[in-house]
Amino acid sequence: MAGDQLTVLNALDVAKTQMYHFTAIVIAGMGFFTDAYDLFCISLVTKLLGRIYYHVDGHPKPGTLPPGVAAAVNGVAFCGTLAGQLFFGWLGDKMGRKKVYGMTLILMVGASLASGLSFSSEPTAVMATLCFFRFWLGFGIGGDYPLSATIMSEYANKKTRGAFIAAVFAMQGFGILVGGVVALIVSAAFDHRFKAPPYSVNGLKSTAPQADYVWRIILMFGAIPALLTYYWRMKMPETARYTALVAKNAKQAAADMSKVLQVEIEAEEEKVDKIDEAGKNSFGLFSSEFVKRHGIHLFGTASTWFLLDIAFYSQNLFQKDIFTGIGWIPPAATMNAIHEVYKIARAQTLIALCSTVPGYWFTVFFIDIVGRFAIQMMGFLMMTIFMFAIAIPYDHWTKRENRFGFVVMYSLTFFFANFGPNATTFVVPAEIFPARLRSTCHGISAAAGKAGAMVGAFGFLYAAQSTDPSKTDAGYPPGIGIKNSLIALGCINFVGMLCTLCVPESKGRSLEELSGENEENDETGQAATTARTVPV
Repeated sequence: MAGDQLTVLNALDVAKTQMYHFTAIVIAGMGFFTDAYDLFCISLVTKLLGRIYYHVDGHPKPGTLPPGVAAAVNGVAFCGTLAGQLFFGWLGDKMGRKKVYGMTLILMVGASLASGLSFSSEPTAVMATLCFFRFWLGFGIGGDYPLSATIMSEYANKKTRGAFIAAVFAMQGFGILVGGVVALIVSAAFDHRFKAPPYSVNGLKSTAPQADYVWRIILMFGAIPALLTYYWRMKMPETARYTALVAKNAKQAAADMSKVLQVEIEAEEEKVDKIDEAGKNSFGLFSSEFVKRHGIHLFGTASTWFLLDIAFYSQNLFQKDIFTGIGWIPPAATMNAIHEVYKIARAQTLIALCSTVPGYWFTVFFIDIVGRFAIQMMGFLMMTIFMFAIAIPYDHWTKRENRFGFVVMYSLTFFFANFGPNATTFVVPAEIFPARLRSTCHGISAAAGKAGAMVGAFGFLYAAQSTDPSKTDAGYPPGIGIKNSLIALGCINFVGMLCTLCVPESKGRSLEELSGENEENDETGQAATTARTVPV
């Protein structure tokens, strides 16, 4: 790299893996554990909500949430997450990573508890209150994306930086898994302790009154891991890259990292002043200079995350409907509401255990060996192949004797989503943008992803309906069917593979080399920008 590197930043780049790296992974990762738990646990209880609050006569289809309510309950957290990613991403670059980090966690804890306390005697009021608090839950979760990624990237050494950032994100897999386990334990305990009377209501087996506690406990449990990590987040020092390159306080950066690395680091205030005076990185977001240097990179990170999340969240939020469609989960009329939660949780836990969690950790182990670009391309390609493999012969997979094969193929799409773009889209935006815009650009990329999640949450809900109006769920217009919906998701994955060509390879380079900071002149900067665009 051209230009002089600050000693404190070079010390971070070449530091051996130490305990503080693992401490940072756990502290930041527990936020993502909570994020995943809170975002995906709602899919475990939506059917239960319908059976508790919409079982009365006069409802178009007793025991199911109305279309608008189902869409709101599933998708409102994503609206909050998108807003939180943009707001806290911007705030993290203005106020510093650490100052904002605690705000997001407190918001997540409060909103998780409040979501489970959505009390009222009217179903509409319960759902409205639940959606209100899940929006603010999503707002806090949104802030965790850019802040956790940026903090980990700025703490890590360049040799294993990808693995460290991916390990933070991999905690999402454990959050999904624990969500299923908690739902299994709670539903099994209540189903065993509180048996519903043996009669039917509108064609569905009766629901024990205590079932109302089940969904509340599941939602509120998400506050516990977030609360446990608050103290440690507040103890973390501000990252040296923010302190030195954005706040221009070389002395504080050297003092903070001397304690972390347990070595003496010289405070090079004259180098910071020199970098500041040169003004090479004073351009603003979306200025012509930013567009020239990083425009194609931001398009690449945002577009691939958008396309990935359409498919990823469609699969996660509505896998219960897909499993019901192929007969892996029995019809609702054959079991009581609590037992239905148990069946759904068991199916989703099995998928998480066998494919989702291993996929994340394959990325952790291989990302600094084969690189981000190769993993993302491979992931999109394999997701496309397996999605078409289950969608085109969909009628074949619905036969009872072929259900196991369907579950295996479906699990492989989750595996390659996580050993692929679901992890790399999180890692790369935290590495390739300048320190003063890093959190903001990661927030923009992540917000594009949540826009895709909303397309998946709302679009798949309607698109997966049968093409025959007589077979659609009550209140839903005819859709294109599950088969054609899965084919559409396969096409989206293929487009994601094409957009990956705009994403640079960041393996083995310092953050300043990738972002173009500390370059000596414009010609060098232009050459570096061109080199960064071509995957290596």
